[in-house]
Amino acid sequence: MLPKLTTGIPGPKSQSLSEDLKKYECRNVTYTASDWPVFWQRAEGVNVWDADGNRFLDLTAAFGVAGLGHGWSAQAMREQSEQLIHGMGDVHPTSLKVDVCRKLSELTYERWGAGQGKTILSNSGSEAVESALKTALMATGKPGIVSFKNSYHGLGYGSLLGSGFERFREPFESQLAPLRKVLDFPKGGLDDLAHLAVQLSELDPGQIGAMIVEPIQGRAGKLVPPDGFLGMLKSWCEASGVMLIFDEIFTGFNRTGQLFACEWENVVPDMICVGKSMSGGYPISACVGKASVMDAWPESTGEALHTSTFLGNPVGCAMAVASLAEHAPNSMARQVQITGDKLKKELEKIDNALVLEIRGRGLMLGMELRHPDGSPAGDVAGTVLSDMLRRGIMMLADGPEGNVLAFTPPFALSDDEIEFVGHQLRNAISSSQHQLAGR
Repeated sequence: MLPKLTTGIPGPKSQSLSEDLKKYECRNVTYTASDWPVFWQRAEGVNVWDADGNRFLDLTAAFGVAGLGHGWSAQAMREQSEQLIHGMGDVHPTSLKVDVCRKLSELTYERWGAGQGKTILSNSGSEAVESALKTALMATGKPGIVSFKNSYHGLGYGSLLGSGFERFREPFESQLAPLRKVLDFPKGGLDDLAHLAVQLSELDPGQIGAMIVEPIQGRAGKLVPPDGFLGMLKSWCEASGVMLIFDEIFTGFNRTGQLFACEWENVVPDMICVGKSMSGGYPISACVGKASVMDAWPESTGEALHTSTFLGNPVGCAMAVASLAEHAPNSMARQVQITGDKLKKELEKIDNALVLEIRGRGLMLGMELRHPDGSPAGDVAGTVLSDMLRRGIMMLADGPEGNVLAFTPPFALSDDEIEFVGHQLRNAISSSQHQLAGR
């Protein structure tokens, strides 16, 4: 069922809430303008309703969290919340924590034929990355980190250590240890891989303990590397005594049309970080690693070296158990591939000189906009987002210059909704183009 077209976004309730938020929230957090934001009231499936009663088609899945659809794991949440909403995850845990750790092992290392996996549960993707970086130091004794240009691994200080997204790192550079080496992320074919091979050969692995990489870069603009990229990294890490960490917080759990994006190349990392769609809406994440790697940590004697108050929260674990069971069948990955192909074909029908490229895999797609002179059209993308909101469609933009329209909807996007998106987006890009030309 298609959303109704909306007008006058934001409505009076959203406008009032926006003014109050500007008074009481740090001004850095939420972007506010005359036409942004709307305030969510409820969500179901692929739709969101705001405080003014407007209904939207959600192409963000709330930052990729609602792959199975908004509200999918609500029943598991309700049932668990009636029994226990908080426990003592690293002291007196619930059986649900055991279930989650076991299932993550089954879906990763056991499924890949690499033995048993072991898990550190956390609350956010950033924390999962920090768990992986700590584990790499434990396993190798080497503090150095290799990451990639425009990589995004979260905004905590630990995750910023290896960040390649300078916009987020630069303001805090003076408080970060100089531990990273940043390589170019290959966007093309053999030439880019050859360049990467040279960069790898110039690294001194003597002080490098971790290499962290997104198998497909998300915030950078839905960049898909050439085949052989992950295999090259795996070979270098094995030869260099470096832990290979895949950040699959966004790409994991079928987002790209495979249960995990690394499966497109059949490359097994030393550790994998997951989150977002893991529960479908509750703050829970995990660093899962080979047992031999994770056993670099000392056995707890009553005081864990790395833990948190909400580790293994029973509500989050109950939602994760339900979500993981739904993600596990191969049919889910196949559905995402089919729907993603349909969406990509619809986007490719948009004939506009500003559209440079449609790229991505599964339901993790990006449309890069550039001006005729080749400069990033972030200005157009910004006006398109506001126009699409008025047309009843929620979207985001990616890329260092904000010029890549992002498409990461819930998996249940219908054929009619895909056609609706294509029609509205075609008009929105054209309208925005004319609007900016007239300034």
